[in-house]
Amino acid sequence: MEIQRINSYDDARFAKNVLYQHGGFLIDGEPCEVEIVSDFEAIVRGENPHAYQKAIEEFCFYAPHITTFYDSHKSILLALPQMERLTVSLDNIQPSQFFVDEEKIAAIRTFIHKPEDIVLQLLPYNGRYISLDGHTRLYYAVMQGWDHVRGVIETSSDYIYAFAEEANRRGIFTPKDMTLVSHAEYEAKWNRFCEEFFAEK
Repeated sequence: MEIQRINSYDDARFAKNVLYQHGGFLIDGEPCEVEIVSDFEAIVRGENPHAYQKAIEEFCFYAPHITTFYDSHKSILLALPQMERLTVSLDNIQPSQFFVDEEKIAAIRTFIHKPEDIVLQLLPYNGRYISLDGHTRLYYAVMQGWDHVRGVIETSSDYIYAFAEEANRRGIFTPKDMTLVSHAEYEAKWNRFCEEFFAEK
């Protein structure tokens, strides 16, 4: 099966809240959506139930803290052991990105309402944590004046250390140091950095 994750916030094939959560997928060209409904549960919908497992596998890569999946009739499709969640101070998190997309900020406002709604993938490093994802949510926490979020411990490829070091070189040591930019500027600057970085490897 071929799978494509939908990164747009404007696609009539999917519910808006699913797009805001980046839970829309095309599997062999057919829409399949995964909607987060709690801090560990999600509902999977689509015309082809045979595609659900593929959607779940892909979704788990981006959101490993979501461990229980149901179909639209509330029948369990998959139940994994819940991951331990840590409460972490924002000052103890080292970003591995430099920019925040203001369009993404607008999207997460629809489903992030308190610090506990933010669950990130974190990598322990030098007594702190490198954030592997969720930089938009981190910056939104700063904007809201929150001082903590939640996280789960994950591993990563070695490149993430170079990203964190580059963030430090740019004066980024905590989430508040990241820069909020337009969607177009984010796409240009972040994509260019990633392309140039991996081209040298």
